[in-house]
Amino acid sequence: MELLKGKTALICGVAGQDGGYLAQFLLAKGYTVWGTSRDVQGASFRNLVSLNIMESVQTISLVPGDFRSVFMAIRQSQPDEIYYLAGQSSVGLSFEQPAETIQSTVVGVLNVLEACRLMDYPIRFYHAGSSECFGDTHGQLANEETPFKPSSPYAVAKASAHWLLDNYRNAYGIHACTGILFNHESPLRPARFVTQKIISTARRIAQGSAEKLQLGRLDIQRDWGWAPEYVDAMWRILQHGTAQDYVIATGVTHSLEEFVSVAFKYFGLDWREHVEQASHLLRPTDPLLIAGDPSKAERVLGWKAHKLMPDVVAAMVLGG
Repeated sequence: MELLKGKTALICGVAGQDGGYLAQFLLAKGYTVWGTSRDVQGASFRNLVSLNIMESVQTISLVPGDFRSVFMAIRQSQPDEIYYLAGQSSVGLSFEQPAETIQSTVVGVLNVLEACRLMDYPIRFYHAGSSECFGDTHGQLANEETPFKPSSPYAVAKASAHWLLDNYRNAYGIHACTGILFNHESPLRPARFVTQKIISTARRIAQGSAEKLQLGRLDIQRDWGWAPEYVDAMWRILQHGTAQDYVIATGVTHSLEEFVSVAFKYFGLDWREHVEQASHLLRPTDPLLIAGDPSKAERVLGWKAHKLMPDVVAAMVLGG
């Protein structure tokens, strides 16, 4: 792997799935890596511990909604690159906590952009966008020119942050980019995410549990990729000479029912015997199909997903 001695990165939200893998990726490239949490003293950083990189990451407290906190963290770490992966990241939870979702995402991104504008040296800024901004793509592959039609508080927050970043890039010349990432999974996914819930429940059933896996709609279709590959895309986005936005996806969609079937099959189970639909898990406005076209990322960045959904399920099962 190419070593880039002397570069410093600040990862906002380093404790999450993407933050952990990105920190590991950048450390291997020779970066000095700083990672933030709202309360460094109280955070567990279990993902950094499980990846065996806790001692290599310099941690610092940062409250996304507090401009002074953001500014001081950036001034202390003096990063060449900032990766904003912080904020409430669950679509389902955003319906229960819309204000927190908007605050942590939109105001957090605004504060980082404003801090970058006020610094006396150029900083490259990556913002973690989301395919949820597109809403239902109705069988079409969404690309960088596809209009947004967000259908959850989470998607509204991500879309708002996307346009804030676009405005700062055009108005102030900040090298700021959004990676519009489609679903990407790994064993580091928290239990509240449906993919981890599926695999964890299937494992327990295979070990003798009599429980049922409760899910909402099984006919929704998503593009599931492998998180360690997606952090490579984040890095590539910031290395390009011009600041642009990119759709990051595998280009292949599957229904949630297919994901469940593949997962249960790994444990020698027929999913139909162990899954039931629960009305309380049905979201008010859930896009049926979100499909992505990652051709620009391959053409411009040389990035392409290698693990597709069945490979992702296998890796989560084996890594769990």
